Amino acid sequence: MDLPDILQSLRICGGTEGGSPISWDCPSLSVVKVLSQIKDLFQAEASPRTKEDILKSIQHLLATGDSHWLFSDCCNNEGTSVRRVYLDLTSALTQYAALPPCETDSGELPTSSYALIPQKAVKVSAVLLSLIKRLEDSKDLVSCSRAATPVKSLALRLMPSLFVFAVIHSQDEPWTSTQSKQAAGELLSATIQAAGCTSAAELLCGKSRDDDSGILGSVLEMLKPELKKDIWMRNQATKHIFSWTLTQVSRPWLSEFLDHVFPPSLLFSDDYRTENEVLGVHCLRHIILNVPAADLRQYNRAEVLYHALFKHLYKSDPQLIEAVLPCLLDLLSVLEKPPSNIDAPRKSNRYDEVLRLFLTHMEMEHKISLRRVYARNLPLFTSRLGIVTVRHLKRLERVIVGYLEVYDGPEEEARLCVLEALERTIQHAWPRMKSRINVLLKTLLRLLYDVATDLSPTPPAVREELMKRATRCLILLDHSCQGTLKVLLKEVDSSCTHIRVLECIEQVQQQDTPLWGNSPPVAQGLYQKHGLGNYRYHHTETQKQKPSHTPKTAS
Repeated sequence: MDLPDILQSLRICGGTEGGSPISWDCPSLSVVKVLSQIKDLFQAEASPRTKEDILKSIQHLLATGDSHWLFSDCCNNEGTSVRRVYLDLTSALTQYAALPPCETDSGELPTSSYALIPQKAVKVSAVLLSLIKRLEDSKDLVSCSRAATPVKSLALRLMPSLFVFAVIHSQDEPWTSTQSKQAAGELLSATIQAAGCTSAAELLCGKSRDDDSGILGSVLEMLKPELKKDIWMRNQATKHIFSWTLTQVSRPWLSEFLDHVFPPSLLFSDDYRTENEVLGVHCLRHIILNVPAADLRQYNRAEVLYHALFKHLYKSDPQLIEAVLPCLLDLLSVLEKPPSNIDAPRKSNRYDEVLRLFLTHMEMEHKISLRRVYARNLPLFTSRLGIVTVRHLKRLERVIVGYLEVYDGPEEEARLCVLEALERTIQHAWPRMKSRINVLLKTLLRLLYDVATDLSPTPPAVREELMKRATRCLILLDHSCQGTLKVLLKEVDSSCTHIRVLECIEQVQQQDTPLWGNSPPVAQGLYQKHGLGNYRYHHTETQKQKPSHTPKTAS
């Protein structure tokens, strides 16, 4: 089908006398006029079948039309806005496959509302794919007029719309199908290739910091009207486009667009539905990790972010808590000096506030799912806070003992994570371990015995890992107390102990070499600078080798 046949099939006339159809050789033929009439005809048509026929004709027109006629704004197109007509046509096509708006604040529609969207997306993707490929093939097109707009400029203006459409329909969502995701993925790849890029991140940000060809600013401007407080929930796709686009952008480009991405992320995290809260927290964490701390502290952004995240700790949804805890820890590194800093005495701050609330909820929690979430994040807390965990040793000890006493299912995820946290706690706060050696020793021995005699369907590999980590903790405890634990282990009655437990005890007895290198002067400096008590007192008392005397320490 050549151009006259396409135009005739679309009933497009050229405005000549008598309203006769435009012919290919007509000197008044303008691509702007043709595409404008096609757009108007497409928008006015109510029949889905006719719309599909029009889409096929547009695709064929873009594939077979002369490049000079299609894209240059000289000759027959002189004095017209070729760029504007393509932007309008692209908008009309993408709107055809847009999601239906939700008239309520719930932001959710039944799956049946999206039944026709995948099929429409496939058809539109094919047309837009033909357009972007033809633009790429015509990027070196030479116009008759020096004032003509380069074809590459037209392609760059269309890319934000193509990008947003492709992202909407390439996600695994209720409005997509296998065919629509594949078609949208091909369109996104073609758009990236047409821009001369190798990835979506490069398309958004440019190839270097000085490259201003990235389309991120244009994409965010397109999304801005849909991200307002009162309407963002009415389009289910808006939040997914925003979050996917945001996660493609990293340092140093993201800081330039902080004012565009920070408010929507806070808006999502402040919603009443868990799905949106989690999405918002993920967006906020990406911002924290990819924006300089100075920019986050400016205008009290970090303070606002801290209060927005801290209030989530009082909620009981495992998925939300799982997202909030690491995000809060990353934010604390922006708001506070590192806990390992020994330049000045360390006062109680937000690190202590978060850990105190975290341990309180962890101690009282009875839901298995939440206990696992808390346990998974406990090693992260003990590692980040380091020696400062001694401020919370009493509550931390109760949490560790309580979690090690409870069976957690075949995978034993909670107990494994708590053992890891105990190991790190001993390594960081070892001078304070002697006063707690009796409680921790009983707990670890009880755990070893329970695991060795366990008849539950726990896999052997998991049991072995539990015993290995418990043994490791015993070894660390022994080194922190200069051999006191070995003396206590001699009192264990071998006649009433499982052979596997005896093997672990023997392994502890055979260990002689300390596993860390903190010399007394280093430890003395850490304790005094952090205001955590007198290390020298604890150290000299342990050197007296009087197991019966245990110095009292404040926690």
